[in-house]
Amino acid sequence: MCVNFTDDDEGKRVVNDNGEQIGIVQEVSAGTVHVDPDPGITDTIKSKLGWGDSDEETYRLDENNVESISDDEVRLQRL
Repeated sequence: MCVNFTDDDEGKRVVNDNGEQIGIVQEVSAGTVHVDPDPGITDTIKSKLGWGDSDEETYRLDENNVESISDDEVRLQRL
């Protein structure tokens, strides 16, 4: 699937193919997505407000691993 991430995707849950949350979208920068794999409530709120920054605790998400994007989550393909 070819996906185009936008700033609106920040704060969305990232779920695996079973629907289990594995992180949140911390930041989208120039189409590159950074995921916080173990977010606390503070991280989630900061991302929703657009205050998130990528750091050593986030990981780049390859768009080739994304199955779909909805209003509130990014679902990954089965790996």
